[in-house]
Amino acid sequence: MGELRKTDAAIADIAMRELKRQQETLGLIASENYASLAVLEAQASVLQNKYSEGYSGKRYYAGNQFIDDSETLAIERAKKLFDAEHANVQPHAGSQANMAVFYGLMEYGDKFLGLSLDQGGHLTHGSPVNFSGKLYKPIAYHLDKKTHLIDYDEAERLAKQEKPKLILCGYTAYPRKIDFKRFREIADSTGAYLMADIAHIAGLIAGKVHDNAFPYADVVTTTTHKTLRGPRGAMIMCKADLAQKIDKAVFPGLQGGPFDHAIAAKAVCFQEALQPSFKEYAKQIVKNAGALAGELKGKGFALSSGGTDNHLLLADVTNKVESGKVAQEKLEKAGIICNRNMIPYDAKSPFVTSGIRLGTPCLTTRGMKENEMKQVAELIGRGLAAKDDAELAKLGEEVRSLALKFPIYKDVKY
Repeated sequence: MGELRKTDAAIADIAMRELKRQQETLGLIASENYASLAVLEAQASVLQNKYSEGYSGKRYYAGNQFIDDSETLAIERAKKLFDAEHANVQPHAGSQANMAVFYGLMEYGDKFLGLSLDQGGHLTHGSPVNFSGKLYKPIAYHLDKKTHLIDYDEAERLAKQEKPKLILCGYTAYPRKIDFKRFREIADSTGAYLMADIAHIAGLIAGKVHDNAFPYADVVTTTTHKTLRGPRGAMIMCKADLAQKIDKAVFPGLQGGPFDHAIAAKAVCFQEALQPSFKEYAKQIVKNAGALAGELKGKGFALSSGGTDNHLLLADVTNKVESGKVAQEKLEKAGIICNRNMIPYDAKSPFVTSGIRLGTPCLTTRGMKENEMKQVAELIGRGLAAKDDAELAKLGEEVRSLALKFPIYKDVKY
């Protein structure tokens, strides 16, 4: 950071303070992860200097021969990683990727079927304040009230009744595996496209600990910065016969020049995910989530669906504290970072919630295993039981001590 510190000491200082915060706290936000130094280097490379509207071999600017090489490499690696027929690595973020699919495959006002937002769906899956709910007509399917598992029968009934143009699966707060084959059967029975948003589970699919959305889905979107452990960004994969529609929706439909440095960082991320060590990492994420879930259940926490099959879990905290919001705030004071989250059929508002969402990708990246999850569960329980800020601050020293035993970037000083 030598040049940055000379040019803008204020921003350099903020970055160093953020590194210190990450190193000294326990990150349990399921949608976060720590990118490798290789990914960070690609993201900060001279590739960011280029402008390259269009696609490889068909650019609107000169001087893109090496940019073409980078994007082509990212595409080929993505296809190999997910057994995809076609990949577009230009979307800047998950929301833009989802928007491009809608824009490419549906007309404004078309119906689509997605999981209700308050039960694990995403804003772009039909929220009335989002483009997906404003420009299209969402029909919501739900989780079973008792088991908190996807009600596939209801989804099938609604699909046959409403005849949606597209059926969407893949979620932001669902702790169980997804039956992509069943969704394919539902889509086939009504002639709908099947879209899978695997933003949360992409790394688990790449690591072979969750079933692949292909060959069942027609189109798959994902971010690259969650369980995939890459740069902030996204991509769309699809069957070959939809490639032209998807590519045109991304550019020139919704985006201009791609972020070439981010695409290079995505290529690095895909290369890392193709290594045997990544499969071990993905397995450990799931083991850690299961261990954390088991420990929390033993401490009296009620978990949505009773546990987890993937990287995250939803815990009802109302038998411990007033709300998820209170739990989030108390735990943050102790250096435990999570997010408040609605549980299925929650009586509280999204701003308050009855639960918290916990994920294990960050802690697993740091090298923590099942024994550490026992310690984390103990710290969470004590954090919610703490009577005042002084007690939370004292607990925070224990949190810091555990975190520093597992540095994120061993050779980076702050």
